[in-house]
Amino acid sequence: MTRPITAGLDGSEESLAALAWAAREAVRRGDPLHVVHAWRAEPEAAGAGDRDAQERWVRDSVAEAVRTVTERHPDLAVTTDVTEADDAVAVLLAAAAEARTLVLGSRGHGAVVGFLLGSVGQQVIAETPRPVVLVRAGDEAAAEAAGREVVVGQQGEPEDSADVIGFAFEAAAARGATVRAVRAWTLPTVFTYSPGSMRLADEAGGLEQYERKALGEALAPWRERFPDVPVVEHVEMGSAGQVLLAAAGNAQLTVVGRRARRTAVGARIGSVAHGVLHHAACPVAVVPHA
Repeated sequence: MTRPITAGLDGSEESLAALAWAAREAVRRGDPLHVVHAWRAEPEAAGAGDRDAQERWVRDSVAEAVRTVTERHPDLAVTTDVTEADDAVAVLLAAAAEARTLVLGSRGHGAVVGFLLGSVGQQVIAETPRPVVLVRAGDEAAAEAAGREVVVGQQGEPEDSADVIGFAFEAAAARGATVRAVRAWTLPTVFTYSPGSMRLADEAGGLEQYERKALGEALAPWRERFPDVPVVEHVEMGSAGQVLLAAAGNAQLTVVGRRARRTAVGARIGSVAHGVLHHAACPVAVVPHA
């Protein structure tokens, strides 16, 4: 079954940018585009007109946004789903379950304040087992110019990051882009130090060489699967979020992972993914993994 690239649309500038990004991604991958809009009727006392008038306005707005996309990409297969619902999160989660990737808009207020991740987007990212891409208002096709990289963060063992790295390689292959794989490391604390772990580091030639070896092992199967994708291995000492953001200065897409398991307080995005979502200048893909 061919999974669509699905865009969540709410009429905002951010969601229109997400729709345009999703359409370009669907064209690159040869996938259909699916557009989802969840709306809720407002009381007539609020000056919104009766329910039928509101629904006509919603459907006309969605149709206009889709028409803009099809004019740019006349061969793209597009379907729409306009649903009246009180819970937009539930609608988006259901749509994401059938999608290759869900694409949403994210509010941004410049490089200083960074990404502002709305409550709907945050809940969807935390709950869905599918990748989600967040796109800022103002994102344009020119940002995907040749030479701009797909940057991906790698942590832990190869199996921990396989889904995340695989997503990045597929995205880079579709774009003809380079993958910059980033692994951050810090000096072990007294609580994490053990003679066994230090022995492994010594055998690798030191802590940094150990980290480089770990990154190389995680990338090896994907280099073999995508031999035409150029790869830059980036190992740097520092906070994972800060190192990843610094490395993403020339990125057209940044890919981060999120552990899919639930905790006692529910599903979480994770501190690294959360920081990148708030501050990255380019679209950010959040990929769940075990």
